[in-house]
Amino acid sequence: MHTSPHIVSDVMTHTVVAVGRDASFKDVVELMQEWKVSALPVLEGEGRVIGVVSEADLLVKEEFRDSDPDRFTQMSRLSDLAKAGGMTAADLMSSPAVTVHPGATLAQAARVMAQRKVKRLPVVNDEGLLEGVVSRADLLKVFLRTDDEIAEEIRRQVLAPLFPAAPEPVRVDVADGVVTLTGHIRDTSLVPIAARMVRSVEGVVDVDMALSGGISVRDPG
Repeated sequence: MHTSPHIVSDVMTHTVVAVGRDASFKDVVELMQEWKVSALPVLEGEGRVIGVVSEADLLVKEEFRDSDPDRFTQMSRLSDLAKAGGMTAADLMSSPAVTVHPGATLAQAARVMAQRKVKRLPVVNDEGLLEGVVSRADLLKVFLRTDDEIAEEIRRQVLAPLFPAAPEPVRVDVADGVVTLTGHIRDTSLVPIAARMVRSVEGVVDVDMALSGGISVRDPG
């Protein structure tokens, strides 16, 4: 039976292009163009991630190519100026790398991306060795689940444990990821709990509760 992907290892890309710390500026650019990626993990030794070099890191060289920065710029952008003169991945990379573990939830990975303003994260094991990469697009894969898959998971993981003795079966309908629960239940205090549990199911876009006498309660989100 299909279950929802809840962790990074379920959606990450396992085949990853990376560079060593001594890779040249031109090699990095060529790899990004060839693989159509905006950032590359930088590895050392047996595959330990020591940094990430991105398009933004590379563009600093172009930004300062014809400029003579004033003292304020020199003081406020020391790291960027250093990258402008960089020749290798080690010179150019942002370090330490912002990474995530394969067992992290998709919500945790999404929060890291938002907080650190990055589009992709190297996935590393407990030793810091590269196992894959997860991108924003990967996290959105959960919304490709079918309505039937979402409904089945809600019946199994939400309705069965919460309403095992309801006067009548609680009905779940899913249309384009929007979930509607209808029916009569004995304990209406469980309605907000059910709403939270349904919203935690991967692929759910919104929740509309119509439990206990058909009184509609919109999930506040």
